[in-house]
Amino acid sequence: MDFSFSEEQTLIKNAVEKFIQNDYDFETRNKIIAGDEGFDRGIWKQFADLGWLGISFPEEVGGFGGSAVETNIVMEAFGGGMVVEPFLSTVVLGGNALAFGGTDAQKQEVLAKVISGDVLLALAYGEAQSRYDLSDVKTSAEKKADQYVLNGEKTVVFGGAWADKVIVSARTSGDQCSEQGITLFLVDAKAEGVSVNAYKSMDGARMANVSLNNVSVGADAIVGSLDEGFGLLEKVIDYGISALCAEALGSMNAAYEKTLAYVKTREQFGVAIGSFQVIQHRLVDMFMAVESSRSMGMMVALKLGSRDVVERKKAASAAKVYIGDNARYCAQEAVQLHGGIGVTEELDIGHYFRRLTLFCGAFGSTDYHLSRFADLGE
Repeated sequence: MDFSFSEEQTLIKNAVEKFIQNDYDFETRNKIIAGDEGFDRGIWKQFADLGWLGISFPEEVGGFGGSAVETNIVMEAFGGGMVVEPFLSTVVLGGNALAFGGTDAQKQEVLAKVISGDVLLALAYGEAQSRYDLSDVKTSAEKKADQYVLNGEKTVVFGGAWADKVIVSARTSGDQCSEQGITLFLVDAKAEGVSVNAYKSMDGARMANVSLNNVSVGADAIVGSLDEGFGLLEKVIDYGISALCAEALGSMNAAYEKTLAYVKTREQFGVAIGSFQVIQHRLVDMFMAVESSRSMGMMVALKLGSRDVVERKKAASAAKVYIGDNARYCAQEAVQLHGGIGVTEELDIGHYFRRLTLFCGAFGSTDYHLSRFADLGE
């Protein structure tokens, strides 16, 4: 089977990588995350103008009808530049929730504005007690007349600091940990009763906790079906896992290449340390970790479209475990081979280390996904 990129995919890859190389270097990124907002709206608008925000959405809402493969091409390049703009939260999570489960009105009104760069989204699903269990939902949505009243708090919301609209998972029926009875709601981030507490994550990106205090929305705010939101949420998170694996691959590859260049110039005993056989072996192991992760990343991107839900979920968990282990290895090796300078703020290696460390816990730890994979059976 030929896994080579098509001509169009190659053009996308080259365009995003060229942008990162020319317009998003390490110093530019540091200035962005040090700013008050934490991302650059001008750069975000450039992403929209270049068509990257609509790359995987249907043509009828202004997208380009691509797949997870095209999304992951963009995410891998973004990982190489440690891009902080909210592509994951707006396009992959919030955007896919609307693309997969939104009404025609929601798609025309919101998704079209996402593609144009005028609306930012976030998916608020995690809670303090839930860990990685998507079905553990305390946030309630009580029906009163023709409205639903939402109460609860969502934690560690990707892109929540910037979102114009937040897709919230809430319980409309059932017990706290029941998969049945979860509904997704599209909520205006500036609606009365919505409170956003933003903060920086370890890698400099912005997260948020979102509190909902008697937030009233109509039935037209439901994304997907009433009480049936768990399956949609799980599908969106699997797409998020795939995209985040691609981003991690980009960061791993950048860390490897920068480490390879460094050992060719750092001298010890009058010679470059890259000439030592033990160092060469460690670089080969890093290279193999990157390339084998690339294969896993392609596998999960292709499996996401499977009609077999179990196959999709197993692919996502397998990729998260395998690439997570390799990401941790590459990050640690890059720092160790750089020595003390590898953990300084002035060098990008330490920043890649933080980003890859956070990746290992996002959307589920290794232990969680090993358990999930095992529970899905053969």
